[in-house]
Amino acid sequence: MGAYRFYFLMTVMNTTTLDQDSPLSQWLAHLERLHPQVIDMGLERVGKVAQRLGVEQSTALKIVVGGTNGKGSTCAMLEAILLAAGYRVGTYTSPHLVHYNERIRINGAPVEDAVITTQFARIEQARGAISLSYFEFSTLAALTAFMDANVDVMLLEVGLGGRLDAVNVVDADCSIITSVDIDHVEYLGDDREQIGWEKAHIFRADKPAICADPMPPASIARYARQVGADLWQFGVDFNYSGDAQQWAFAGREQRRPALAYPALRGVNQLLNASAVLAALEALRMQLVIPASAVREGLLRAAVPGRMQILPGQPTVILDVAHNPHAAGALAQNLQQMPYQPHAKTIAVVGMLKDKDAKAVIQRLAPWVDIWLCASLSGPRALMAEELSELVNQVVQAPDIDDNTGSTALSPGVRSSQPRVDKSTVQIQSCTDMVQAFVKAQEIAQLNDRILVFGSFFAVGPVLTHLGRL
Repeated sequence: MGAYRFYFLMTVMNTTTLDQDSPLSQWLAHLERLHPQVIDMGLERVGKVAQRLGVEQSTALKIVVGGTNGKGSTCAMLEAILLAAGYRVGTYTSPHLVHYNERIRINGAPVEDAVITTQFARIEQARGAISLSYFEFSTLAALTAFMDANVDVMLLEVGLGGRLDAVNVVDADCSIITSVDIDHVEYLGDDREQIGWEKAHIFRADKPAICADPMPPASIARYARQVGADLWQFGVDFNYSGDAQQWAFAGREQRRPALAYPALRGVNQLLNASAVLAALEALRMQLVIPASAVREGLLRAAVPGRMQILPGQPTVILDVAHNPHAAGALAQNLQQMPYQPHAKTIAVVGMLKDKDAKAVIQRLAPWVDIWLCASLSGPRALMAEELSELVNQVVQAPDIDDNTGSTALSPGVRSSQPRVDKSTVQIQSCTDMVQAFVKAQEIAQLNDRILVFGSFFAVGPVLTHLGRL
């Protein structure tokens, strides 16, 4: 008997009896052991269960958001604008920082445990002998919860890729690709053309397909033509401009001038915001969005752990950046922040071993004075000692200031700080993220800044420690 079949039969035989009144923690533990693979790409199994649940019968407008980085911010801005315009909105994102409930929001608020367990029980009954992964279960729970709540719009963030991601069981009324870069190479490939092709599979015939990447791989346009999607490309079909006080959006026909800058911080947020407004223009026959809702939504949108700057001194910055593209954007953001002479940047970092940790470190090495490397929990964790060694390799390598590529600022933007003297860089290993953060607080001076980054699993424990979630 094959290992998979044995595991599956044993799982079915030993399934704990759970119902809608069972605690969410028990359900999540059940989901973690239900399927032999944490990540199991493919639509056959989840598609069958979705059909049994009648997911395709939903009349809600569905916007699917994919991309390497920027998905969460894009969903947050869409959610805030749509809510300001008076629509009922269901938002599904992943992963969560602290609480599972963060993944499923209705009208801007995480749903209660009872909503999730009710959907889990419903899915458990519908799946029969079909084994579902944790993410597939979660996706179906979000879709059925949104159906029960009778939302007007579903905002659905792709988990990984697009073509074989569980979210792709939904036929999107509008698709958005925020960016395309190297990540999850074991599933998506190791070049942008292949990755773009995978992500473009969320496009649908005769439906708007928004691409916000300024330099998209050719595979995106090629796939859009293949399926007959209505492709909107940044720099061709929509764009933005701005000055120190305000910015403006220009689409195919629509103009939105004199906009306040989004509350979300970061060098790429206007790209994300312009993709949002392009999607809303493309859907203008189905959604009426007044200018006041756009302004209010952009000012209210918030995403914990995305260039999140906490009040007080020393400055604490939290960012889940975990791939080279995101780390490059984070480096630009650091360079543009106000900087005091002789102040230090203290990095509190934890990463997963399936990420390109060395490339991430390279993007940020020119701007970090002290590295506090922490071990994350779980089988995918990169241990602190291994991470410290990678940092040391990068810092000691010649010409770290010239080989990082993504740390270059956008044209016309000047850095507020000098690059560090690598001969003075300090590197320490810590047991976990909280210990590393506490150590950073102990050594930081008033004008220093503490940067927490590397993973959702790195930022989450610090936010919990600070009581921010």
